[in-house]
Formats: sequence, structure tokens, C-alpha cells
Amino acid sequence: MTDRTDQYQSPLSGRYAGEEMRRLFSADRRYQTWRRLWVSLAKAERRLGLPITEAQVNALEAHVADIDYTVVASREKEVRHDVMAHVYAYGQVAPEAAGIIHLGATSCYVTDNTDLILYREGLGLVRQGLVEVLALLADFADRYKATPTLGYTHYQPAQLTTVGKRATLWMQDFASDVDEIDFVLAHLRFLGCRGTTGTEASFLDLFDGDSAKIDEMNRLIAADFGFAQTYDVCGQTYPRKADSRVLNALSAVAQSAYRMANDIRLLQHDRQVEEPFETHQIGSSAMAYKRNPMRCERICSLSRYVMTDALNAPLTASVQWMERTLDDSANRRISLPEGFLAVDAVLRLVQNVVDGLVVNEAVVARAVADYLPFIATENLMMEAVKKGGDRQRIHEVIRVASMQATKLVKEGSPCDLVERLAACADFGMTAAEIEALLAPSLYIGRCPQQVEAYLAVVAPLVAQAKRRKVNIEV
Repeated sequence: MTDRTDQYQSPLSGRYAGEEMRRLFSADRRYQTWRRLWVSLAKAERRLGLPITEAQVNALEAHVADIDYTVVASREKEVRHDVMAHVYAYGQVAPEAAGIIHLGATSCYVTDNTDLILYREGLGLVRQGLVEVLALLADFADRYKATPTLGYTHYQPAQLTTVGKRATLWMQDFASDVDEIDFVLAHLRFLGCRGTTGTEASFLDLFDGDSAKIDEMNRLIAADFGFAQTYDVCGQTYPRKADSRVLNALSAVAQSAYRMANDIRLLQHDRQVEEPFETHQIGSSAMAYKRNPMRCERICSLSRYVMTDALNAPLTASVQWMERTLDDSANRRISLPEGFLAVDAVLRLVQNVVDGLVVNEAVVARAVADYLPFIATENLMMEAVKKGGDRQRIHEVIRVASMQATKLVKEGSPCDLVERLAACADFGMTAAEIEALLAPSLYIGRCPQQVEAYLAVVAPLVAQAKRRKVNIEV
């Protein structure tokens, strides 16, 4: 975090996001990429016969990193154009090449192609973060695959599941996010150098009408930055719908993270699970006993920001006039980088939470025991019928006894459903016989097998994890 306490600092860069993502969207990375694009353009133009010397290309290559931001700021204040200010500053440190920088190009050659380069790398970082989350959740799911826990539908007690099976539901969401990111990456293309309205007219003039050279120039530049394809057609910019795909993918990650974190918050309320809590951590300034789920709350808070941030891209894409308008620029400078920074922060938090997630097994078992007699009533009814009972009569006995036992529980007394059923002659089962059917493992269905099967499905993704422990400030 910088020491400028007298000015606003973005919490995303100063407090939440990781160093790698912050560096990716830094001024240095952006503007050095601009210069690398100018180098690539000059190389391609020289190779294809334009009067550019090797010395000029070498000069540009030698000065990619030494950007004088004071010169840039001063020049931009004068000319009111950021790209031309950087062209000027580049020419100051490489004067022998000043005359050929940006030859035939328009501003979007550097701005848009740089964005595509950064977004591709950013999606790669997000993807890796997802893989790390999946690896941690896989370990957790495997460890607790057979640990019975109360399932909830409508946030009301339902049939049993297992702690591990529930974790696979979170995993499946995150795995689908990997699929979506892979789709976006597979369809992300390079803009290339297409001219002011996308017609490549300036290069048709430079290359004396040789269209093949224009295509080769774009192929060479795209290849320099690892892109196999450029967009088939464009105006001055790449299609802004690409930004919608990117932010939608980030929003999808946020949705998955929010869902998981919200589940943990609800379960922590019942003390069934708990996010990590530091030895000297303070839960509340007034209530010293508190153990608030502040990490999961932060996940939800940042995720909500990303989901709403994703609206920026479709709103911008829908109002791009003809070949170009500039009302996208200021919005995209904020919405795209901050979307990446926020998702990076979310995934770091998710990794931290999962890595230290505590399951209070005694509390979980107690919740199971409290509800298991009610959950088991269908099985008990079937067993009672096998012993000669009348199905309809048994059903009525269970209904009445359940209502009476529930009333007692609501009044603060222990559940006595087993005793009530055993005391009813029409039910035809002893307390011991009933208790024998109340083993939680009898009511978790195929959960352990389902966990094992799903872990086999995601094993190729989990294998890509680097298993780096994430240390975060919370």
C-alpha cells in the first residue's frame, strides 16, 4: 500500500488483490506493452519492405522499459492525447527511431491489443486461482465424504447428506467457471493493426496495394504476442462484445464464490463449520466472544461488486456507434481491471477459507441426532409394516407422535419420538429395534461414492494446481 494518506487509494490494489494481478494491470505493464507493440509493428513493416532500418528497430527494443512518466504527463497535458504523448516520450529516448514509431497505425492498435493481451493473461491467473480452489476443496471433500450432516432445502432441515458431498456442489460451480474461462480464452482474438475505421487503408497505401503484405503483417504481430487469429472484421476497435464475455466469466466466478461463502456463513451461525480464526483475532469491538465469518463476508461483498460490475460491458457494447465512439474508454479503464482485481481478491480469500475451514464434527453430529428420528420415520414405517403392521395405521401413529415430539422440542425439551413410538402397541417395534435403524450412515445414500466419482471427474483440473499456500491480510 502506498503512503499517500492524503489521497484516495483503491482498496482493490492497496488492500485486497494479490501482487501478480496488481502488476499485470500496472502502468508499467500496460505502457511497456504499448512499446512492445510498436517494436513488433516496426519489425513486421521492415520485414515486409518498408524503409525501416535494423538500427531503428534495435533502438526501440532497447528502450521498452525506460518510460519517463513526467515527460508523458507533460506532453499529454499539452496535446490532450495519451497515445501521442507516449509516442513523443518514446521518441525522446530513441530519437533515431522517432520518425517511424506508430507508422500507419491508429491509437487502438496499442490500446486495444494491449487490453486483449492483459485480459488473456488475467484470465489465465483467474483460471489458476480456480484450479487451486478446486484442489483444496477436493482434499476437503475426500476427507469428509462419509461424514453425515443435516441437509437443508429452503434452509429447513431435510434428509441427510455428507459434509464432503456438499463441498462437491461448490466444486462443480467452480469447475463450470473453468469451462467458461476456457471458452472465452479459446475465442479471444487479436485486433492487429487495422487502421482508423478497420479498412486497413493506410497500410494499403504503405504497401502499394499489396493486400497479402497487410495480412502477413497482422499475422506476424499477432504471433509475436501468442495469438493465432485476429478478428475477421472490425471497426477501429475490437468488438466490445468480447469485454462482455470477459466480465461475464469473472461474474460467474463471483457467483460461485458467493454461493459457497454464503453457505459457510449460514453453517457458521449454527457452529457446524467455521472459517479460519487467528489466535489474536478480534471478532467484535464490543462483544469479545464473537467469531464473525468476516472472510466469507468479504468474499460476498467483493463478489457482489463483480456481479454488478459485469453490467458495464453489455451497456458499453450496445452503444458503440458505427466504427468507433469514445464513450467506452473511461468506463473500460475502470470496469475491466477492477473486475480482475476483485475476482483475484475473491479467489485468494476462498483459498484461505477452504485451506483453514474447520468442521465441528460434534456439533454436526448433534444436529444429525436431533433430526434423525424424524428423518428415519419413512424407514421405520416400512420396517413396522414388514413386522405385520397396517401401513395406514402406522402412518397415523408416526404423524401424531411426530407432532407431539416436535411440540416438546419447540418448548425446549429433548426429542422423545423414539420413546413415543416404542410405547405405542400399534407400532409394533421396541426402542432397541428403532434405535438400530437410527445409524446416520444408513441415511446418506450414495454420498461417499458420489464424492469419489466426482473427484475422478475433476482430477485432471486438480492435477494442474501448484498447491501454493495463500497468505492474505484480512
